[in-house]
Amino acid sequence: MHTPSTLLCPLGAPTASELAALAAAAAGRLAADPGLTPAGLVHELAAGRAGPHRAAVLADDRGTLADGLTALAEGRAHDALVTGEAAGGCGTALVFPGQGSQWPRMAADLYAQSPVFRERIDAVAAELSRWTDWKLLDAVVGGEGEELLERVEVVQPALFAVMVAIAAQWEAYGVTPTAVIGHSQGELAAAHVAGVLSLKDAVRIVVMRGKVLRGLTGCGGMLSVPMPREWTARYVAERSGRLAIAAENGPGNLVVSGDVPALEELVRVCAEEGVRARLVKVDYPSHSPQIDRIRDEFLDGIAGITPRPGRLPYYSSVAAGRLDGTELDAAYWFRNLRHTVRFEATVRAAASDGHLRFVESSPHPVLVRGLQRILREVPGSRVTESLRRNEGGTDRFLRSVAAAWTHGAHVDRTAVPAVRPADPTDPDANPRGAATPGSAARP
Repeated sequence: MHTPSTLLCPLGAPTASELAALAAAAAGRLAADPGLTPAGLVHELAAGRAGPHRAAVLADDRGTLADGLTALAEGRAHDALVTGEAAGGCGTALVFPGQGSQWPRMAADLYAQSPVFRERIDAVAAELSRWTDWKLLDAVVGGEGEELLERVEVVQPALFAVMVAIAAQWEAYGVTPTAVIGHSQGELAAAHVAGVLSLKDAVRIVVMRGKVLRGLTGCGGMLSVPMPREWTARYVAERSGRLAIAAENGPGNLVVSGDVPALEELVRVCAEEGVRARLVKVDYPSHSPQIDRIRDEFLDGIAGITPRPGRLPYYSSVAAGRLDGTELDAAYWFRNLRHTVRFEATVRAAASDGHLRFVESSPHPVLVRGLQRILREVPGSRVTESLRRNEGGTDRFLRSVAAAWTHGAHVDRTAVPAVRPADPTDPDANPRGAATPGSAARP
């Protein structure tokens, strides 16, 4: 089994010239001492003070590390080099999307490479096994995923599992969130990571959510509409009962939900305005009046859940602001499925409270561009992804950690070399389920 060996070498300095000098000195130190390992150099650099001018070199051998450091010293670009300017004095919000980020075997690489990630996936799989007749590992690790992920009752729990496992991976690298935000079903992952919902309650809700939506398959759809909100709201209001604004994802970035003929008519109207509206790949109308049909079944299925105050600030895309967490009872989760996702307003609320770094905790970025548009005029804001489709391993994740570091997020630099995944077939290297250095306790 291939064990990734990439190291993250983070550097920071008060000015760009001092950062270049630091890189030059590090490259010289590596060249002068053949006995100095790349991991040893990273440990030495970790003892220094970081400044707003930051960079990280990603290297799996001595030569690549030296080349990346030299490129930084000389002001050149390099494939192994990530650079940026940190936003100081602000927090980091983890953002969890709804559907759309899934892909076959999206958890396979990190599951094999990272004990922290694997432990979270296994925990969700064990809880899911009480409710489902399909296996989580088949959907996110095995070859059956492509077919299974076509089913709404599978894709929603599967994404929940992967998103909370990615959040655990971020914390293992010392990137501790100061807030969480969820979009539609992503609120369930956010609520669990924040400590508002136990794993048992979160899994129960996400399973029931998929079950009731399966009963609405073929009854409608959703449409991405790049039109001004005022125009779209007026159009939808004239077709009340057939259409609804499902999500407000940013300036000129709305989603409309409803019956298919009405959506197809809206596609034609948008085309006449010179705008291309795009049908979302779902065949049920979330966040529309049709959800009222499954209200009683859904509420009965999740009765008795017990939300609690979170360990992290929770920003609700139903309320478009911060909630304590105790409000997230069964009625709240019906509103989460039925009402408009007020994502743009929620992001702005979090940013106004000082959470200016946003990290999308998903297997593929689907909210990053929307976040960038929302935050375009917010000074000091930064947006980072986690993984990408067909790039689901530690190497890809480390590049995102490097980007977060350059944006000003705290990274446990002393733990980074040790956090590199051990061979999971070697029980002495890192026992199954053991926390890697720098990992935080999970609720």
